[in-house]
Amino acid sequence: MRTLPALLLLAATLPAQDIRIVRPAEIDDVLVNPGLGFTTLNRFNGDPLNEGTKWTEGYPIQNYPFSGSLEVKGQPMTSIAYLRIYWKFVEPEMGQYNWAMLDQVLRTARERKQTLMLRIAPYGTGPDNDVPDWYRRLAGDESAKGLPAKWRTDPENPLYVKHFTALVRELGRRYDGHPDLEMVDVSIVAAWGEGEYTDRLAEPTMRALVDSYLESFRKTPLNMQPTDRRTNTYALSKREVGWRADCLGDMRCVSGAGWCHMFDAYPQDIVNFGVAEAWKKGPVALEACWVMQHWKNQGWDVDYILEQSLKWHISSFNNKSSAVPEEWRSRVDRWLKRMGYRFVLRKFTYPAAMSPRGKLAFTSWWENKGVAPCYRQYPLALRLKSAARSDVLVTGADIRSWLPGDIVFDGAVFLPADLPAGDYDLAIALIDSDTRAPKVKLAIAGMDAEGWYTLGRIAVKP
Repeated sequence: MRTLPALLLLAATLPAQDIRIVRPAEIDDVLVNPGLGFTTLNRFNGDPLNEGTKWTEGYPIQNYPFSGSLEVKGQPMTSIAYLRIYWKFVEPEMGQYNWAMLDQVLRTARERKQTLMLRIAPYGTGPDNDVPDWYRRLAGDESAKGLPAKWRTDPENPLYVKHFTALVRELGRRYDGHPDLEMVDVSIVAAWGEGEYTDRLAEPTMRALVDSYLESFRKTPLNMQPTDRRTNTYALSKREVGWRADCLGDMRCVSGAGWCHMFDAYPQDIVNFGVAEAWKKGPVALEACWVMQHWKNQGWDVDYILEQSLKWHISSFNNKSSAVPEEWRSRVDRWLKRMGYRFVLRKFTYPAAMSPRGKLAFTSWWENKGVAPCYRQYPLALRLKSAARSDVLVTGADIRSWLPGDIVFDGAVFLPADLPAGDYDLAIALIDSDTRAPKVKLAIAGMDAEGWYTLGRIAVKP
């Protein structure tokens, strides 16, 4: 056994490891990343925008000729396609589901470099977007029931709970965890599935309708309207659910009306209904009241609207596939740089030399300059590459916990035992779990053609 002085002498003779320090340069680009930014509505990247201040929703998607370009003049590039479709088009006959339509939408979204956000609304406001014809025959004429203005059918009818929850559960069985399905809206009652008067539902009815989503979508993220404290609290007590609002920008009250969403609904409802902290675990998706051009036509304060949305930790915004007013594009670009997550690698350290099968220990300091985390797990990985070989080494980082602000992640990966000696380029990326290809763009310089960010060189020695 060595004596203590001998151990100290041995340590003193060992060479200090050469540690390299990398401080990447931050960039100011608008980044198109998964799960954040603008969405298209019932259209895809490359499709034409709606004209003026009109839009379409709820009906099967029209097929537009595709030129091959994903860009659309007047709208930022998007990573999300939002499909809102009425129940009658998904279940045209009782128990017969139009999966072919949804499968095609998912395929097209993938082809257009998007994932799909989905809402199946029970009905709209008119006879042409009522509940399915077969369900109307079962429920009969309900006009004499005195239902609220935005309810076209009675949700307390046991037939409604039976058949609508059956649809949701079949939807979950088929699509939960689908790699191209970004998120599903919890849509249970009222026109467009927006949930008016959910507070009037009997407790068993509310729970049955909400549970059909919570129990059917264990992997795909969910979000729901801030409808009432009872419903929102119930959902959040059972699992992580984000929230959405469909009338961002409504400032009619400053134009003379007595009430508007931006002053009299959202600030109060987010707090009173218990969803103020939901953004930490589930995404916040906001939709324009009318479209942004309408905001401009009304003279509403767009800076106030955008700042409020950031305060509420917005990740995605639906302008209903309508053009952004050209005068507002610079404001929108600034907004996009804060919307959702935005990861800047500030500092990275690693050893200059390693041996095969050695433990590559590193330190890293990041900053999330956005207002929300990333809600999907994209593994943080290192790549060693030479002229003859490339190895991807996955770390244990869980970026879903990277809230706005500073993040310190120190870890280690083991080099392959058969790694030949030589010099390697070391790079970093947030990757797709299946393909192991880079998936998330970082707000730093140095991205190569494959999406990896070069950190420097590392020597592998016998």
